[in-house]
Amino acid sequence: EVQLVESGGGLVQPGGSLRLSCAASGFTFGSTGMNWVRQAPGKGPEWVSCINSGGSTWYAESVKGRFTISRDNAKNTLYLQMNSLKPEDTAIYYCAKDLTGRCIYEYDYWGQGTQVTVSS
Repeated sequence: EVQLVESGGGLVQPGGSLRLSCAASGFTFGSTGMNWVRQAPGKGPEWVSCINSGGSTWYAESVKGRFTISRDNAKNTLYLQMNSLKPEDTAIYYCAKDLTGRCIYEYDYWGQGTQVTVSS
């Protein structure tokens, strides 16, 4: 059974930082591309970042230079370090399993999401 459980969200002031985690189980995590996707209130999903099985990373332009995706295969955990947070980063953040070991942006499983609110 594939499970993805996000954590680490919360309320933070603009300019602050948060680190999100996604605990994965039920598949070979180390051989799988992993994504972060977010959805702001009233808007559609927005792809944020991906890391492939080899550790290469890609970012949406809106977060490039501020967010860092990483993975710890020994812990089956995906991370998103978010720095210099802006109010427009407010969203529910989901981790999503890629269909392959590459970042092809086709997801077959999603977590339940964790809320990030950036506000003064």
